[in-house]
Amino acid sequence: MMYKSTTCWKRHVFLASSCNNPRLSTSRVVKMLGLLLLFAWLCEVQGGPVQTQNTSEVRFDEGYHRHSLKNETPLVDSDEGYALEEEDIIPQTDRNAGNHLWPEKDGEVSVPYSIASGLEDKTGHILAALKMVSKKTCVKFHHHTTEEDYLHFKPDRMCASLVGCAGGEQPILVGPKCNAGNICHEILHSLGLYHEHSRPDRDKYITILYDNIMPGKESNFKVKKGNTLGLEYDLDSILHYGDDCFSRNGNHTIIPKKKGVKIGQRTHMSVLDVERLRRLYHCDD
Repeated sequence: MMYKSTTCWKRHVFLASSCNNPRLSTSRVVKMLGLLLLFAWLCEVQGGPVQTQNTSEVRFDEGYHRHSLKNETPLVDSDEGYALEEEDIIPQTDRNAGNHLWPEKDGEVSVPYSIASGLEDKTGHILAALKMVSKKTCVKFHHHTTEEDYLHFKPDRMCASLVGCAGGEQPILVGPKCNAGNICHEILHSLGLYHEHSRPDRDKYITILYDNIMPGKESNFKVKKGNTLGLEYDLDSILHYGDDCFSRNGNHTIIPKKKGVKIGQRTHMSVLDVERLRRLYHCDD
């Protein structure tokens, strides 16, 4: 945390450099030093506390997923173009990772999980996210004991997850801006679901504006081959990108073809999100 005011900072530099002029009288130097201290005080009092820029952090506006990714250091892409998209998919070497489902045991799917220390202020969000999934599907969760494969929520600077059951201690990263909806998004990835905008039929429903996409981030908008489980495209999906994701200029990178529709919500699982997970895990069989 630091105190910063851009205008005051510029004035501070100008006055400090002026004091280095040997032709200035002592009285003028004293006056300038006085002004310097005044401006420094104003910077601290009026500038208010602001965080130093963390260009990898995600900001959220009314539950819709947005980005602040300027000048970020690109993360390594996987073979299919899935890096930490939206800062939330961890690269995997297994091309079929999304097909790895958590196993059924005694007629039900119950995924073990643990929560690392340092997430005390996020525990409520994590439990709410788990409930969002379990209350409407056959996928349940229980505290990890001795199971070899389990989800492990751990603190990080961002929200992120592997896709599908990867085996062993499987991290779900929980950043300072992750709320229940964002964590639910990550849990769905860990259960095997990819982003909605990567569906092979997406061009019927959205337009990708490649000229507005940040250089090096185009692969995040690639179509991914896969099974749509017989469900229609879902603009309301909690797994859909927002309209300015990875924008290089603040303009839209995705435009829905249906007028007046918002995309990128992170407040709830849509009806089709629920149905997709139910079909993936054969909840009605």
